[in-house]
Amino acid sequence: MSCPVCRERGTAFFHRCLPLFAMEADEPHPQAQSVLRWQRRLGFVPLHRHGIRRLRWLNGLSERLQSSDGPSVGSVTDGTIPGPPGPGGDLSVRAYVPDGDEPFPTIVFFHGGAYVIGGLASHDALCRHLCLASDCVVLAVDYRLAPEHPFPAAVEDAYAATEWAAANPDRLAGDGQLAVVGDSAGGTLAAVTALRAVEQDGPDIDYQALIYPATGVDESQDSVQDHSGMVLDREDFDWIQEQYYGSAIHERNPYADPSNACDLSGVAPATIITAGFDPLRDGGRAYAEQLRDDGVPVTYRNYEDMIHGFASQLDSIDRASEAVDAIGDDLHEAFGLA
Repeated sequence: MSCPVCRERGTAFFHRCLPLFAMEADEPHPQAQSVLRWQRRLGFVPLHRHGIRRLRWLNGLSERLQSSDGPSVGSVTDGTIPGPPGPGGDLSVRAYVPDGDEPFPTIVFFHGGAYVIGGLASHDALCRHLCLASDCVVLAVDYRLAPEHPFPAAVEDAYAATEWAAANPDRLAGDGQLAVVGDSAGGTLAAVTALRAVEQDGPDIDYQALIYPATGVDESQDSVQDHSGMVLDREDFDWIQEQYYGSAIHERNPYADPSNACDLSGVAPATIITAGFDPLRDGGRAYAEQLRDDGVPVTYRNYEDMIHGFASQLDSIDRASEAVDAIGDDLHEAFGLA
């Protein structure tokens, strides 16, 4: 089923419309409800009631309890690459290479975790699945975390890693094609990296995939009003901003939230994923509209019965695989893969 507005605009916009239907189901999917109950029993949510040390301990415990080897890929290699100029030093990375004949397109991946938790281990299964679904090399980046390293440290690390990947395709079995992908805070970093690359005449980024990014979130939005407390709540937003920004002066910076940019024209075509019961949903949808209005091709998908973080719950939520597979299909199309 296609949108009549898109049909009027021509086939280039077919199935790239924003939905004209309900943004959420009657209730979260039973598998999503099960994940929510597990997170609450663990005491992982809400985030703001924990100190950083305890939150990271709980995150590590969650990783261990949910640990699985994930799907097999051709190879997985840990290493380091140069970080941005300054005291940050080298960045730890993990490269996932698919089976098959080289070279492959490259995805630079940024994990979620509210800028304060997460790393290579937390998103290992997601990166493996993305590697298989896209037939691309996935370079996962262990960027610096707040509050020890507030904005713009994560932004600088994300951009430095993307510059390195673009300049060193031979080190990654790459063919020179490049995408940035991330979930939640990592989705914001991917969007910022795509914007910065255009504004600063940086690496050529062919595609960006943003999984429930934290872009353009406003407390007046229906998704915040209706779904605060569903994984994230309004107190979490305030707490995350305090940890990440350090100073309120940074909050309007387009490299903190790309929805603050006056002009997004020229950034890479995008896939944006949102979840019906996610407080970030309407901000993600608004960013898709902003990109579209500035002439950027956008594929927008809303998983109406899902919650924030569902795409990384590959062992627990079937629609996680569906979402990652759909991103893989978008990347296949963008890169011209058979």
